[in-house]
Amino acid sequence: MRKAENRAYANSLGTAPDAADAASATSHPKSHPKSHPITRAFDTFASSVTRLAGSPVAFGVAAITVLVWALTGPLFHFSEGWQLVINTGTTIITFLMVFLIQQSQNKDSAAVHLKLNELLASHRAANNQLIGIEDASEEDLRRLAAAYLRLASKAADCAESVDVDACIEQPSRSHQ
Repeated sequence: MRKAENRAYANSLGTAPDAADAASATSHPKSHPKSHPITRAFDTFASSVTRLAGSPVAFGVAAITVLVWALTGPLFHFSEGWQLVINTGTTIITFLMVFLIQQSQNKDSAAVHLKLNELLASHRAANNQLIGIEDASEEDLRRLAAAYLRLASKAADCAESVDVDACIEQPSRSHQ
């Protein structure tokens, strides 16, 4: 029942993503078109492979493969072809896994950003300017981080609430 209430509340705010859009949503959903069937299939495949690749079974298979390869060394006189088998195999697997893991990481990152954005939007005292901050420049992020360090320092010195905006250093005219 709680899940249905949360969904109804999110719908009333216009913040609940459609099921098809949930996987591809980021801080700026308009920047991503509706999910294509190939994209959805790749997402499902990437999620499955990364889940499997992180399992003890996958580690066991990889360890056994390396062990078998090492034990066959004397049989093949430790030849270049014998070395090429493991080098080529691991290179291909690593190359493909980079893309699969990156897809899963992008999805996880988008989900975390959406959850944080929802928390910011739902909390009255939160600084709503932080929604979508992941798209800011590195310089802006550093300036904001410095402001939060100053905020923490000021908050430690006094018992009152301190305004974040008062701690943000404005960029100099030469950087604009």
